[in-house]
Amino acid sequence: MHNLDLILTLTGGLVAALALGLITNRLGLSPIVGYLLAGIVVGPYTPGFVANKEIADQFAEMGVILLMFGVGLQFHFKELLAVKHIAIPGAVFQSLTATALGALAMHFLGWTWTAGIIFGLAISVASTVVLIRVLVDNNDLHTPTGHIAVGWLVMEDLFTVFALVMLPAIFGAESGEFNLLTAIGLPTLKIGALVAFVFIVGGWGVPRLLGYIAKTGSRELFTLAVLMMALGIAVGSAQFFGVSMALGAFLAGMVVARSEFSMRAATEALPMRDAFAVLFFVSVGMLVDFKSLLESPAAVIAALAVILIGKPLAAWLLVVVMRYPLKVALSVAVALAQIGEFSFILATVGRQLNILPDAASNALVAAAIVSITINPMLYRAIDPIESWMQRQGWIPKFLKGGAGTTTKTANAPGPKTSRRAIVVGYGPVGQTVSRLLRDNEIEPTVIELSHDTFEKLRQKGTHVIYGDASHPDTLKGAGIMEADFLILSASSIQASRELIKEAVKLNPRLRVLARTAYLRELPSLLEAGAHEVFTGEGEVALSMTEHILRSFGATPEQIDRESERIREEVLDVNIQKSAAAKA
Repeated sequence: MHNLDLILTLTGGLVAALALGLITNRLGLSPIVGYLLAGIVVGPYTPGFVANKEIADQFAEMGVILLMFGVGLQFHFKELLAVKHIAIPGAVFQSLTATALGALAMHFLGWTWTAGIIFGLAISVASTVVLIRVLVDNNDLHTPTGHIAVGWLVMEDLFTVFALVMLPAIFGAESGEFNLLTAIGLPTLKIGALVAFVFIVGGWGVPRLLGYIAKTGSRELFTLAVLMMALGIAVGSAQFFGVSMALGAFLAGMVVARSEFSMRAATEALPMRDAFAVLFFVSVGMLVDFKSLLESPAAVIAALAVILIGKPLAAWLLVVVMRYPLKVALSVAVALAQIGEFSFILATVGRQLNILPDAASNALVAAAIVSITINPMLYRAIDPIESWMQRQGWIPKFLKGGAGTTTKTANAPGPKTSRRAIVVGYGPVGQTVSRLLRDNEIEPTVIELSHDTFEKLRQKGTHVIYGDASHPDTLKGAGIMEADFLILSASSIQASRELIKEAVKLNPRLRVLARTAYLRELPSLLEAGAHEVFTGEGEVALSMTEHILRSFGATPEQIDRESERIREEVLDVNIQKSAAAKA
C-alpha cells in the first residue's frame, strides 16, 4: 500500500500541477501559482483525491537539494565574493528588521516575545526556489541584480542555519547548564568545518573522481556520480556537521563548478530538478486549512505586512544607500519579498521546542502562499513602479546619487577626440569593440552595471559610467548629446528597444549599432531606430556557410558572393518585417 501511495502521490501531484500550471500560465500568471493551487486540490482539506503529505514532503526535500546543487553549479565563489560588500550587510539588516517587526506584531497579538522572535526569524528568510525561478523567468539570474539577490539569500540561509543549530542549544538546555559561548561557538565551528571539508577534500577529490568516471564513456555512470555527490554531501552535512542538507548541496554544487565537468553535470544530471521543485510548491499548498485561517486572520495580515512591506522596504533602503541604481534596488527588494522552505523548517523547530503556538503554522503557510503567488507579478511590475517613482520625484535629494540611474562616474573628463562613442556593456564583445575604437583614436565611454567591472575599468583609467543605460540621466551622463555612435554590445540587454528609442530621441544624429541573439528580435530593434543589428543566429549561419564552402574548395570570390547573398537575404527579410510592423 505504501508503494501505491508513493505512485499515486507522485502522479496525482504532477498531473494537478501540470493542469493548473498551464491554466495559470495562459492567464498570464506564474506557473508557481498553479503549483500551489494543485497542492490545495490534492491536500487533505479539500474533497476528492488526497495525496500522502509525508511522501510529498520527501519529494519536496529532494527538489530543494537538487535546486541548491544547481544554484551552486551556476553561482561561482568569486561571484559571491564580488557582492559580499552588499550581501552581508543587506542580509543582516533585513533579517534583523523583519525579525524585530515580526516579534513586535506578534507580541501585540498576545504572543510571547520568544514566540514572536522565532516567528519573525521564520518570515525574515526568502525562498530559494521562488527567488531562482523568478530570476530565471525574467532573465536576471546572471545580471548584477541576480548576483546580489542570490548572494544576499545565501547569507540569509547561512544565518538561518546558524539559528537552527542555536535554537535547540538555547531553548532545549536546562537553565543551569546553558552556556552562550558554547551555543554560539559550536554552530560556528560546525559550519566552518563543513565549508573547509567540502572545499579542501571535495575540491581535491571531486574533479579526479569525475574525470575517472568520464573516461569510462558511460553517461549513466557519470549522471549517477554527480547525483551521488549532490545527495551524499547534502546528507553528510546534516548527519556529521548538523547543518541543513540544502547548504551542503549548495556547497557541493560550488565544488563541482570548479571542475571542467560543471556544464555536463548541469545538463545531464539535473533533468529531474524542476519536477521535484514543482512538488515543493505542491507540498506547501497541501498545508492550507481555510477553517483555521478564518479563525486567526490577524496573524496572517501581520505576517504579510512584514513580508510585503517591511522586508522589501528595508532591502530597498540599504541598496539605495549603498549607491546602487534604483532599478537594482527595487529588483532585489521585490525578489526577496516572499518566504519559503527555510521558514517552514524554522517553524517546525519552534513547534518541537514548544515555543510557537498552533496558529503560527497556518499563518506562515497562508503568508507563504500569498507572497509566493504575487511575487512573480510584483517583479514584472518593477519597470512601471520605477518610472512612476521617478516621475513623482519620490527619491530624496541626498539619495539621488544612489537611487538614480547614474550612480558613479569614473574619470569624468571623458573622451577628448572629435568623434565619440558610447559602448553599453563590457563583456567580450564590448572589450573588442572598445579596443578597436581606441586603435582608431576614438576613446569610448563605457556604461556598465557590474560594480566589479566598473572598478576595474576605473582603475585602468577608462571613462566609465556605472548605471542603467535605459535611463535618460545615465545616457546624458555618458555624453549622449555629443556622441556619434551608440553600441549595444551585449545580446541580453533588457529594454534594448526602449533604450534605442530614448537615445535617438536625445540625439537624432546618433548612429546606433545593436546586438541581439535572435533574428526575430531584429525588426523591433530596427523599428526603434537602430541602424545596424547584428544577430547571433545570423552570424553563426554565415560563419558555418563560409566554413563549408571553404572545405569544398570554393574560391574567395565565390565565398564572398555567397556570404553577401546570405547577408542580403537575412537583412531584406527582416527589413520587410520591420516595414510591415510599422505599417
